[in-house]
Amino acid sequence: MMKMNRRAMIALAAAMAASPALGQETTTTETATEAVAGPEVKDFSIGSPDAPVRIVEYASFTCPHCAHFTEDVFKPLKRDYIDTGKVHFTLREVYFDRYGLWAAMMARCGGELKYFPVADILFSTQSEWAGTEDPLVAVDNIRKIGLSAGMTTEQLDACMNDADMAGALVKRFEENMKADEVEGTPTLFINGEKHPNMSYEDLKALVDAALAG
Repeated sequence: MMKMNRRAMIALAAAMAASPALGQETTTTETATEAVAGPEVKDFSIGSPDAPVRIVEYASFTCPHCAHFTEDVFKPLKRDYIDTGKVHFTLREVYFDRYGLWAAMMARCGGELKYFPVADILFSTQSEWAGTEDPLVAVDNIRKIGLSAGMTTEQLDACMNDADMAGALVKRFEENMKADEVEGTPTLFINGEKHPNMSYEDLKALVDAALAG
């Protein structure tokens, strides 16, 4: 499980919200905090809203453990339970760093239909797009993923330079983490009960038990 220094991460993410592309970095946490009262932030979910089992995953697009979870656990979960109407799955983003925040802003840019396919690409190619110390290269890598998913340059410009949305995302993330007492990623909630990262076999057993009532 990837753990965080929340205070340092929040300050960094808020201060660096997608601005390298335009050179508009803010310089204080206070400035970012004052700008967070704007747009509504929604969770993205997949599966039947009427499913008897509801799973929420807290994950970061830059967390290696989350990338492994997506490949080894989420994909078979989707095949066996989400696509069959038994599980409703929600992804709640965690921002360890500015790369993860920018990736989330790009993924959200495509809307609900593209969010999970783009998230899958971000996780499966994590070492490629995030494996640079140059933030400008990281932004370019993230934008290329968005373009490959059918987003336009204009869409990406609007989404990735939306400082109000960046502030709202960080604020919502901080509130969710505090309310649910999440300390690292991936963290799962199965019908409201918190669980750490686990194998698909262990998750399957919990889901089957929940389905059995």
